[in-house]
Amino acid sequence: MKKIFYSLFVLSSAAAALYGQKTEILRFSVDAGSYTRENTPVSVDLGSVVVNDSVSLRLFELVKGKETEIPSQIENGTSPRLWWILSGTTDAAAKREFVLYRTGKIFYKPEVIVENTGDLLKLRKNNTPVLDYNVKLVYPPKGVDTMYKRNAFIHPVYSPSGNVLTQISPQDHYHHVGIWNPWTRVKIRDHVTDFWNLYSHQGTVRFAGINSTINGPVYGGFNLLQEHVDFQGKKPEEITFNEVWDVRVWNTDPINGQGAWLIDLTSLLSLTGSDEIIFEAYRYGGGLGFRATAEWDKNNSWINTSEGKTRVNADGSKARWTDVGGMFSGRGESGIVFMSHPSNREHPEPMRVWPIEQNTRGDVFFEFCPIRYKEWILKPGNQYSQKYRMLVYDGKVDKAVSDRIWRDFAYPPLIRIIKENK
Repeated sequence: MKKIFYSLFVLSSAAAALYGQKTEILRFSVDAGSYTRENTPVSVDLGSVVVNDSVSLRLFELVKGKETEIPSQIENGTSPRLWWILSGTTDAAAKREFVLYRTGKIFYKPEVIVENTGDLLKLRKNNTPVLDYNVKLVYPPKGVDTMYKRNAFIHPVYSPSGNVLTQISPQDHYHHVGIWNPWTRVKIRDHVTDFWNLYSHQGTVRFAGINSTINGPVYGGFNLLQEHVDFQGKKPEEITFNEVWDVRVWNTDPINGQGAWLIDLTSLLSLTGSDEIIFEAYRYGGGLGFRATAEWDKNNSWINTSEGKTRVNADGSKARWTDVGGMFSGRGESGIVFMSHPSNREHPEPMRVWPIEQNTRGDVFFEFCPIRYKEWILKPGNQYSQKYRMLVYDGKVDKAVSDRIWRDFAYPPLIRIIKENK
């Protein structure tokens, strides 16, 4: 069984003295369930376990009576969770046992780090660039309507070898910005606002603040606020609804030996006013949009869906995941498998995929589009979640691998508590 190892750092002699003192607080098993797992992110609800800054939790796996320490990371919240990587290959129906101890304060070396430059949030894994989130407003090329200015999007997204997979402000669609999520037709009281086509001067999406950034041995990422701003309301600018983005990069190798990235993006929507709004049914807008690098065209790119569709017939169809990739001159092949969670609206989600007939070059655009066929009514006081996972890779990824990683996302291993010491 393969293992992933991390460096362990103790910051002081006092911490070192406490390091060996540990008290068992939780014993549990991880059941792979019906599927084979490979280097899979997993978590356990800490429930009544006390989590604070004065102690650390140390996780060990029990194998043939011996304990092996597994780096772990606490996700704080109303109900804290402990995350780690279920390393190596775990066969379907197999069970692995773990024990959690409380100890003096210790620190694991962060392997996934966020750097805040003021203009960008730069996510790195083991010092290698993964993606940037744009905080600063980015203006279109000189001479183009400045209404196209935008922030609150991801660009660039890098493959593990360094190929840039996204582009922004292409001449055919200046409002396309890497990976982003505006909505096209939003009914607000007595009018409809387009937050997608910025040239309409009806609305836009803005970065509104960082809630948190996380560096860690298991994952790193950020949680931030974006505002959908309506220019057609009672005031010159009205924030119609808020969107929280939670983005995290996992410190795992989901395809052994291929060095792929695993990225989660969760969008949480909530209204700011007392009136419901309607995302009207439309063929694109919302969900998760991706404008691919200008290096890809109809001759050197591919789109393959979980349901066996290709770029020829994928538009308007539904899928659990979609593989979008292509070739780079002298730099091999790279791509992204976009995965939709079963809890998402209209899952398997409808898609907008530019067919080759969209333009003569055959530029690549992909989007999960949960309102393609059915309007979505959002009511005050509710929060609406859309969850996506991205597998960013070099080379090629076959269907079996995409299916396996999607199942990890959709149906994670089961946690069974054996013993809890409060």
